[in-house]
Formats: sequence, C-alpha cells, structure tokens
Amino acid sequence: MLGFWIAILSGALMSVQGVFNTQVTKQSGVWVANAFVQFTALLVCLAVWLATDRASFASLLKVEPKYMLFGGAIGTFITYTVIKSMEQLGPARSVMFIVVAQLIVAYVIEVLGLFGVEKQPLEMKKLLGAGVMIAGIVIFKWT
Repeated sequence: MLGFWIAILSGALMSVQGVFNTQVTKQSGVWVANAFVQFTALLVCLAVWLATDRASFASLLKVEPKYMLFGGAIGTFITYTVIKSMEQLGPARSVMFIVVAQLIVAYVIEVLGLFGVEKQPLEMKKLLGAGVMIAGIVIFKWT
C-alpha cells in the first residue's frame, strides 16, 4: 500500500515540477532552467546523502552494465521534454501523453524483459487497459 501512495506522490510532484520548470523557462531559457533544475536536484541529493545514507560513491564503479549509469543524463532530456510539452500542450494534456507513454514503454520493457527486468507474459487485459487510457486522451482532447 505504501508503494501506491509513493507513486501517487511521484505523479503529483512531477506535474507540479513540470509547471514550475515551464514557468522558469519563460523567464530564463530552456537549458538555463534545465541546468538549474539538475543543479538544485544535485544539492538536495547531496544534503540528504550527508544526513542519511553515506554510502560510498565508489560503489558506482561496480554497477553493471555500465550504461545503467546514464539515468541522470536521461533525466536532463526528461526535464527538457516535459518543459516543451507543457509549453505547447498545457499541463493536463501534456501529463496525459507522458503517463500513457510511460505506461506503454514500461509494459514493453516488462514483456520483453529489457534492461534486466524480469520478463512478464503479454496480457490482453493490460493491452485493453492501455487502449482505454488512449481513448480517454482522445475524449479529453476533443471536449
């Protein structure tokens, strides 16, 4: 149950962050805003690390496969694409497309067993659920 609430909080925070970042971009520029977002995230992470975890950064050298270390770089492009989509579509439409894209890509990763994720069987009810979400976007977009 805790995972459910954490996921809800994550989605809410992502929506608020997207709006904040889009507003900052209007006054500064997309890459300045993106750099500031990533920099402040680094500062928060370092502060929390100092207060809690204190695991060694050397443990990153043991991560395999090495391409998994590019998550932060991907985060830069996530921030950029969220800003640009919210700027062009507005927060509600943007988040709908983002969430559906996340769901579909995550399901493909599970079904194909990509990136070390345990492979899951393809289920028609999950495909139907994705279809219902897409239909919801269509209804939302044209109402």
